[in-house]
Amino acid sequence: MTSEGAAIATTDRSGALFVLWLVSLAATLGSLFFSEVMGLPPCVLCWYQRICMYPLVVIATIGLLDRDASATRYAWPLVVAGLGIAIYHNLLYYHLIPDTITPCTTGVSCTERQVVWFGFVTIPLLALAAFAVAAASLAWPAPGARTRE
Repeated sequence: MTSEGAAIATTDRSGALFVLWLVSLAATLGSLFFSEVMGLPPCVLCWYQRICMYPLVVIATIGLLDRDASATRYAWPLVVAGLGIAIYHNLLYYHLIPDTITPCTTGVSCTERQVVWFGFVTIPLLALAAFAVAAASLAWPAPGARTRE
């Protein structure tokens, strides 16, 4: 294999970008469905998570269309910030940290149970799962990537 071929193999992130695109598109459409179709207003933390999630669709789309592996670099800050907010939101939602430190002082409560599927699947849990899958897809090594010895 030539050095050029090795460079391409270590930077092929199309699988990660496709998973990121798929998850971010589903999460974006899902959040819009909850708010625009079902009429459920998002809380403050949901808005912050949307700010992190929506641009990921654009970043992943451009990365896939241009075959640009560096798009994952631009996705990481949004995924990490969104994951942090989602973890915090779930800790509040499931009362693992006190409600007194919630940023939702006006409007919709961050701990209000609006949707519960199968007895445990909630909107904050869906957001946490989406950001966790996005982070896992970005962290997964590229095919043919070399590990340090």
